[in-house]
Amino acid sequence: MVKISILYPHRKGGRFDMDYYMQRHVPRAVALFGPHPGYHGVSVERGLSGGAPGSDPAFTVVFSFLFESLPAFVAASKAVGNELQLDMPNYTDAVPVMQISEVVNIG
Repeated sequence: MVKISILYPHRKGGRFDMDYYMQRHVPRAVALFGPHPGYHGVSVERGLSGGAPGSDPAFTVVFSFLFESLPAFVAASKAVGNELQLDMPNYTDAVPVMQISEVVNIG
């Protein structure tokens, strides 16, 4: 299983419309990627703070797809990913960072 994370860095004065993101963008991502083979779901994490009390979070939002394999995600992304990228200016001015991870459970 792989986890594809889209991390939106926190920046003072940056713009992130969480309502738009949760009500329009995320449901659209689920609708577009959900029917593809190997899709296992999404998660959304909203950054609250950094490690020190009262500090800013490193990331405003971390969005993750779970897919059975990287080739399954790549195939789905080629088919539908452009629409989601074009929607980004509607909710943020952040430049996201992508990370692809292997999910390894030990507990």
